[in-house]
Amino acid sequence: MLRRRKGSETKKVSNSENQNDDEKRESDYEKSKRSRIKEERAKGLKKWSCVDSCCWFIGCICSTWWILLFVYNATSFPRYVTNAITGPLQDPPGVKLQKEGLKAKHPVVFVPGIVTGGLELWEGHQCAEGLFRKRLWGGTFGDLYKRPLCWVEHMSLDNETGLDPPGIRIRPVSGLVAADYFAPGYFVWAVLIASLAHIGYEEKNMYMAAYDWRISFQNTEVRDQSLSRIKSSIELMVATSGGRKVVVIPHSMGVLYFLHFMKWVEAPAPMGGGGGSDWCAKNIKAVMNIGGPFLGVPKMVSGLFSAEAKDIAVARAIAPGVLDMDVFGFQTLQHVMRMTRTWDSAMSMIPKGGDIIWGGLDWSPEESYKCFAKKMKNNDTQTMGESEKQRLGNAKQVHYGRLISFGKDVAAAQTTEIERVDFRVAVKGNSVPNTTCHEAWTEYHDIGMGGIKAVADYKVYTAGSILDLLHFVAPKMMKRGSAHFSYGIADNLDDKKYEHYKYWSNPLETKLPNAPDMEIFSMYGVGLPTERAYVYKLSSSAECYIPFQIDTSAEGGQDCTCLKGGVFLVDGDETVPVLSAGFMPAKGWRGKTRFNPSGIRTYIREYSHAPPANLLEGRGTQSGAHVDIMGNFALIEDIIRVAAGATGEDFGGDRVYSDIFSWSEKVKLQL
Repeated sequence: MLRRRKGSETKKVSNSENQNDDEKRESDYEKSKRSRIKEERAKGLKKWSCVDSCCWFIGCICSTWWILLFVYNATSFPRYVTNAITGPLQDPPGVKLQKEGLKAKHPVVFVPGIVTGGLELWEGHQCAEGLFRKRLWGGTFGDLYKRPLCWVEHMSLDNETGLDPPGIRIRPVSGLVAADYFAPGYFVWAVLIASLAHIGYEEKNMYMAAYDWRISFQNTEVRDQSLSRIKSSIELMVATSGGRKVVVIPHSMGVLYFLHFMKWVEAPAPMGGGGGSDWCAKNIKAVMNIGGPFLGVPKMVSGLFSAEAKDIAVARAIAPGVLDMDVFGFQTLQHVMRMTRTWDSAMSMIPKGGDIIWGGLDWSPEESYKCFAKKMKNNDTQTMGESEKQRLGNAKQVHYGRLISFGKDVAAAQTTEIERVDFRVAVKGNSVPNTTCHEAWTEYHDIGMGGIKAVADYKVYTAGSILDLLHFVAPKMMKRGSAHFSYGIADNLDDKKYEHYKYWSNPLETKLPNAPDMEIFSMYGVGLPTERAYVYKLSSSAECYIPFQIDTSAEGGQDCTCLKGGVFLVDGDETVPVLSAGFMPAKGWRGKTRFNPSGIRTYIREYSHAPPANLLEGRGTQSGAHVDIMGNFALIEDIIRVAAGATGEDFGGDRVYSDIFSWSEKVKLQL
């Protein structure tokens, strides 16, 4: 007993000593840890690496984005939930027209636009290990914030060829899933596809003409034979449907892509598809263009010039320097600029037609447009007060033809008051060593401070001088772009030079097919403020940053409600101005003209924007916004009726809310 107790006591003492040793070691470790932290703080070291910080920041943004998508999307909620809260909703157009007895008739072809089609990795560098056939564009974007610089490297194209860089192959996703949803819960074509399914459509008579939207239109054929695939798919669908012609539905840049296709398919090989001059007449019933930037978009100019548009400019104003500085080891806008300037397709949307279409220093087709400080709702029956009418009547005329003005005063000044120095004779030269800019080196560093100052000293740019500006600041990009796209107006469309593919996506330099029974619809939203012109300023630090940025401090006030945050706004769908979407069907193609020699019937179908009535309506069944319009019930109903056999005249022909016809008359174009 005594021995056992003594041994037990000895064991207790031993355990106590061990515990004291552990506590001492732990105390020493804590002291060492605190000392190390103090040393790191003293040296100014961060606890997280730049890459970790970047991933955390972008991850927070993406997480917030997915939550908002779920909340702000009607498809996220079962219908019985919305019915219980808001009462019964109107039948979706597919259900409504099914009850009317409409059935699937003509095969349907979807042509997605820029950025809405999924892209997946087939070959990549070491940093992309494990991503074989994973989506790098579309889907969850998970790898965007896990490997940001690797993602940018793989999404960029070769700056010389406009094709794949060595060791990288990214290809378009095929099938309807290529563009039904841009991201989980964010529909693009999904609502229209589901509506068509209600009247009997399925995958055998619906085809998604997926293509790599980054590369030039002709190069989609050179690299992937995408145009040939569209041709053979349409021919197969016509053959297997008893000879019924297809209804083609392009969206956004897809409108220009299909315009290119219609010339390519007629043209002889090897440049074209060899289908002959009657191919479109034999195979296409109607082309129903949604949000078509036929004549380009000013928004693309600001994107290529300074990697920003209205939304980015606002973000910059809220958090100055965050998008420019190397805060997270990822100079966001510089990398975006380097990447997007390799996407040749973006150059297809530079404004076409020069000053004749878009206006000059002292005029524009939309010069009489009056902006409202507060837009009335569709169901608002109040009349405008006399003071409001007088204020709008006294509002200053906006010079929309001045696409870029350096300074608010320049945007409003009389032409004779503007002193300009021609930037085209400026001497380029890099006077800034690349010591602090890391890998985010842009072409602005190559033109030097003298060239940058010369651009600002020219003061104001119209559509006629924008091309010279882009050639000056981005010569590599424009050298490639000039080989694939053209932006002028043809004097003689019978000139042999217009047989080259670079003219095929410009409606002002090409003829519509010889297909008098075909119909062309231009379907777009109106009633939303849309970017038309910009007030710019020099960036405060041009060494590593993009030297030009939209001047968000430029506000029009009561005298000019069209100027908001450095951006002049006009009627449109937030992306495409009415002038670009509507001019060709309103005037350029209306009746038999030199651009439409066979007299194809053209219709304008405008959809006046109405915001969602409540949160559970999601992105709105009456939206006119550029992408959200794909869920617009009236637009979907128009498409289904044509697919089921109706013509434009059967449901009323034109439906116009904007001033497109009066604006078109101001454009002095030879028809």
